[in-house]
Amino acid sequence: MSTISLRLPDSLHAQARALAKADHVSINQLVTTALAEKIAALLTVEYLEARAARGSRAAFDAVLAEVRARGAPPVPGDEIGDERDAPAPVAGGDVPEGDAG
Repeated sequence: MSTISLRLPDSLHAQARALAKADHVSINQLVTTALAEKIAALLTVEYLEARAARGSRAAFDAVLAEVRARGAPPVPGDEIGDERDAPAPVAGGDVPEGDAG
């Protein structure tokens, strides 16, 4: 285990102290958990970007064609309409409200 010295503005320290107390944990545990959550979020973005880079529109279209050939109807909400009907992409890759899984 490592030890670090951390300089915080008084206002941030006071907020951390209050949150830690309300959550019945030490400030050390609060900071450790917050840092772990931030690292996980950043690594998740990198992971998803790497997975997206491996993606292939042609392979996706081939799979869709195979599914369509079987004649199974799409799950409601998964229908594919004219691309002109699709919602515009949102800056930053955010999912429009109501479209999150």
